[in-house]
Amino acid sequence: MINSIIRYGIIFIILVLLQVLFFNNIQFSGYINPYVYIMFILLLPVELPSWIMLIIAFATGLIIDTFSGTLGMHAGATAFAAFIRPDVLRLISPRDGYEPGANPSMMIYGFRWFLIYTAIIISAHHLVLFFFEVFRFTDFFRTLLRILLSSVFTITFILLTEYYRKGR
Repeated sequence: MINSIIRYGIIFIILVLLQVLFFNNIQFSGYINPYVYIMFILLLPVELPSWIMLIIAFATGLIIDTFSGTLGMHAGATAFAAFIRPDVLRLISPRDGYEPGANPSMMIYGFRWFLIYTAIIISAHHLVLFFFEVFRFTDFFRTLLRILLSSVFTITFILLTEYYRKGR
């Protein structure tokens, strides 16, 4: 128990530092904004109670908001991603169900499962985040393009990171 708390604490610190110091400074023409801190929510255990997941997600988003000056946009989007996570896990569950104590990972459930899981959660997160950001439907297709490109970049980074973790 203590080992997993320390491990998740280290993952959290690394992802927040990467987001704040590196990824917040990447913007390609305003269309690609990678938000890799959401990987922390993706890697939490399957059997974690939903209310704890929502608190962790909201706190994670609030920390990113504090460093980014975005006034709750990340907190709302990350809480939404945590809110839909149990339904997504139920929707794509393996035939035999999830193993007790297992974490959602490419190593355990395979590339295809992890890609679908990551793509759904990241796309939902980015959809909420970018529409919170513009808060209007005037530039609807431009915002959809931003969501698509940012999601692809974020998913690619998360898959590469997970593939590296799988190889260790």
